[in-house]
Amino acid sequence: MSINSNVKSPCIHVCVKNEDGICMGCFRSMEEIRMWYKYSDKEKIDVKEKAKKRQLEYHKNLPYN
Repeated sequence: MSINSNVKSPCIHVCVKNEDGICMGCFRSMEEIRMWYKYSDKEKIDVKEKAKKRQLEYHKNLPYN
């Protein structure tokens, strides 16, 4: 368990799930959120990178772009 981690959670306390089960605040999946404190620092960094890609893809597909 990775309680003493140096990797900060991307949670911004805007917890709204989209139809794909992705949090629209941090762009993590529900599984990624649930497992966050069990992940190693490497796994947390990987999750944050995936979430960032999801966020960029989401914003790229908004109608005003």
